[in-house]
Amino acid sequence: MPRNYSKEYREYHAKPGQRKNRSKRNSARRLMRKKLGEGRIRGKDIDHKDKNPRNNSRGNLRVLSKSINRSVR
Repeated sequence: MPRNYSKEYREYHAKPGQRKNRSKRNSARRLMRKKLGEGRIRGKDIDHKDKNPRNNSRGNLRVLSKSINRSVR
């Protein structure tokens, strides 16, 4: 059965809490780009050490490869 992306967005991604989380993740990426430069973060993920996407303190952010950040740790 194929995924129903419009239903998935409507029922999960469009919720206010998820929109705030996505906004903060994007903000974290912009902060790290400003701090380290585009070249150092290109192709990588910005990881929140405490797994809280709303905590964008500099001590909580780090740059990881996509494979490490998205694996089960």
